[in-house]
Amino acid sequence: MADDWKNAGFGIYIHWPFCQSKCPYCDFNSHVHRNVDQKRWAKAFQAEIFHQASLTAGRTVDTIFFGGGTPSLMDPEAVATILECIAQNWKLSDTVEISLEANPTSVEANRFQAYAQAGVNRLSMGIQSLDDQHLKALGRLHTAQEAMQAFDIAKLYFDNVSFDLIYARQNQTRSKWEAELHKAIDLAVNHLSLYQLTIEPNTRFGELQSKGRLRDLPSDQTAVDMYEATQDICGAAGLSAYEVSNHARAGSESKHNLIYWRYGDYAGIGPGAHGRLSIKEKRFATESPSMPDQWLATVEKNGIAMETVEDIKPEDQFAEYLMMSLRLSEGSNLDRLQQLDKNLLDMGKLQSLANDGFLRVTNSHVIATEKGRVLLNTVLAEILNA
Repeated sequence: MADDWKNAGFGIYIHWPFCQSKCPYCDFNSHVHRNVDQKRWAKAFQAEIFHQASLTAGRTVDTIFFGGGTPSLMDPEAVATILECIAQNWKLSDTVEISLEANPTSVEANRFQAYAQAGVNRLSMGIQSLDDQHLKALGRLHTAQEAMQAFDIAKLYFDNVSFDLIYARQNQTRSKWEAELHKAIDLAVNHLSLYQLTIEPNTRFGELQSKGRLRDLPSDQTAVDMYEATQDICGAAGLSAYEVSNHARAGSESKHNLIYWRYGDYAGIGPGAHGRLSIKEKRFATESPSMPDQWLATVEKNGIAMETVEDIKPEDQFAEYLMMSLRLSEGSNLDRLQQLDKNLLDMGKLQSLANDGFLRVTNSHVIATEKGRVLLNTVLAEILNA
C-alpha cells in the first residue's frame, strides 16, 4: 500500500493562477490580475517546494507541469527559478518531462525560446479552435492564424508540442468539426487533447444556460457522433486514443497526466493546487487556499500554504484509481485493485459488464470498450455500487 504510487511515478504540479481574461467556459482556478510581482511569487513557490520536498525526501521527479491559469504569462526567469529550486530539492529523472501550458498569442510565443532555455521541454498550447468566429465566442484572445504561427514557433524549440481543441461548440456540425480536426492533424502535431464542451455552473456559459440564453449547442447525439468521428480520424492518422480525450503518436503521451491516470503521487504547489502524497504508511490528499492573495499571504506568513486534507482510506484509493485508470486505453490493473481493497473487487460485476459490451476483462486488466468509454460515468457507478 505505502509503495503503490511507484507503479505510476512522482510528479510536481505548479499552478499559476493568472489570466489576461476569463473564458466563458472555464471553471478552473484562474483570476485576472493586471500587475503581478513575479519575483515575490517565485519566492513563495520556492517556500512551498522546500516544504513538500521535506515530506518526500529521496524521491526522483519524473514530471513537472506548469498549469493554470496561463503559465505563459510567467516571466521565463520565474520559471527558471522554480525549476532550479525543484532540482535542488529532489533528484530529477534522466528523462524528466517538463511541460508548460501556453496561449498562442504573439506576445507569449515570443517567450517560447526562453522557456526552452529555462528547461521546459514540452509545450501544451490552448488553441481551442481553428475558426475565428468560434474563437471569439469562446472568449479567446488569439486568431486561428496566430495559433498556427505560434505552433510553428513552438516546433522550433520543442520536440514535444501538444495542443487543445474543444468540440461540440455552438453552431458546430459534425462535418465542420471533422474538417477542423483534419486541419489540426495536417500541422504534424504529435499530441492532441480534444475535449467536448461542457457547461459548468460557475461560468459565464453556465449563467447563460440557466437563463435559456445559450443557444445552438449540438444535440447530445450530435456530440456523441463528433466523439466517434474523433476516434476514427485520429486513429487513422496514427494518433491513438491513449485516454478518453487525449490522442498521441507512440512515445508522445503526456507523462505527467499519465501519473494522474495511473494513480501516482504528485505534489500540488500553488493556489488551489491539489496533491496526492504517500507518506510513511498512508496516502494523503492535499490542497491549498484557492484565492491567490490568500495563498501568497499564507506562504509568506507561515512558510507553507499546503494543507493535509485527509488520509485516504483503502476503499477510496480503490475508487480513485479505478476512476482514473479506466479512462486509459490500457485500463486498470487487477492486481493493484486487489491490493488496494480486495473486498471491493467484484469480478462477477466486471464480467457482467463485459458481457454487456462495456468492459473487456483480461488476465491482468479491466479495460473500457468504446461503448463503455461513451458511458464511462455510468459504468463506474455500476462497479463502485456493486
